[in-house]
Amino acid sequence: MKIFNSLTLQKEEFVPLHPDRVGIYACGPTVYNLIHIGNARPLCVFDVLRRYLEMKGYTVNYVQNFTDVDDKIIRRANEEGITSAEVAEKYIREYKTDAKGLNVREATIHPKATESIGDIISLVQTLIDKGYAYVSGGDVYFRANKFEGYGKLCHQPMDELESGARVDVSDVKESPVDFALWKAAKPGEPSWESPWGQGRPGWHIECSAMALTHIGQTIDIHCGGSDLLFPHHENEIAQSESATGKPFARYWMHNGFINVDNKKMSKSLGNFFTVRDVAEKYGYEPIRFMMIAAHYRSPINYSVEIIEQAKAALNRLYTCRENLVFAASNAPEGEVSGEVKAMLEKRRAQFIEAMEDDLNTADALAALFELAKDINIAFVSSAGQSKQSCQAALEGFDELCDVLGLLYNRAEKTGEDAEIEALVAERTAAKKAKNFARADEIRNQLKERGILLEDTPQGTKWRRA
Repeated sequence: MKIFNSLTLQKEEFVPLHPDRVGIYACGPTVYNLIHIGNARPLCVFDVLRRYLEMKGYTVNYVQNFTDVDDKIIRRANEEGITSAEVAEKYIREYKTDAKGLNVREATIHPKATESIGDIISLVQTLIDKGYAYVSGGDVYFRANKFEGYGKLCHQPMDELESGARVDVSDVKESPVDFALWKAAKPGEPSWESPWGQGRPGWHIECSAMALTHIGQTIDIHCGGSDLLFPHHENEIAQSESATGKPFARYWMHNGFINVDNKKMSKSLGNFFTVRDVAEKYGYEPIRFMMIAAHYRSPINYSVEIIEQAKAALNRLYTCRENLVFAASNAPEGEVSGEVKAMLEKRRAQFIEAMEDDLNTADALAALFELAKDINIAFVSSAGQSKQSCQAALEGFDELCDVLGLLYNRAEKTGEDAEIEALVAERTAAKKAKNFARADEIRNQLKERGILLEDTPQGTKWRRA
């Protein structure tokens, strides 16, 4: 598999540190509000990456943190008259609701910053001991100039980063590019005891500490949105590699931005949408489909038209699967045909070729739709395939859908469904016995209940109007 590495700006063959397992660190949300559709993209994209690596046989240690102490959380706590911990727990629950709706698998572990204070303090102390960090007024800062590789991820030389840095009047830093590892406590804010006094961790250090604790000194893949590339990921590299002397992450993957109606999403423009907003109107699955319909590094545009197109595309896939399940229920016993084997092998190979090329989900989706077209030709328009061929096609179709995390809203059969199917079977028997009056009576009875029948070469199908 080839991955575009943001560190080298080129596609590289993916070779994990261990032959049978992969460590992935994905930056998680700062839990002070509902996640927005921009947050949904890395969630969905890198969930597909994990699923595909598991399809390839790897055991994936997927670590995604929760930033549960932050200025934004503190402000929200003051606004709502509750504690920061209550705000964080509230929005972790809301995040999990949206992630489940998007069919994003639970991480192997979701570490929280507030549960990692000991690891964070230990890492900061290591950086101080090695001369990479210094204490100033109860704060602890990282000496960016001391780390020779600073700027290697964003591909900017130090002098440009220094000239672009904002210097506050109250600055107590040695250099404007130095960043906080530990912040001295302020009245009314959550804080913890440390060798430098009461305080709380900076944003960047928490991810380094959690990655080192839960994966190791060098992780295989670090991923997140392009907005995190600088300064967050740049700072993670600097502090982690300064502490360990080893490469922090071997591959860096960053997804592109999301625009709304071809404009940057922002609250000031009134085009800011949470995942919950969109899901309440269109459902979660069209959101997931939209997020993987383009290559992950390309920007995508959200609009009502595009989400409606996603719904229509999903309906085509659901219809294909439903038709295949129906064909299997009525097909005769037999061997899996050579035609079906060849069809499945061709489309699976096409799917894998796309995914191997830097997780090209757009082309992988194209392979899935080609398979759906093949299935419609081979199974839906004729009754010549065996039950075993139908089942093989269904398994092959489901495998590709599952890697992409699609078609997870399959309807469960109800007691009413069983009753309808019994009536359809009775109608079929009546027609066979040439009791057309009873067959028509059943059709009309079902029609009154909003059930429409369609006679096909494979038998009679039914659907709700």
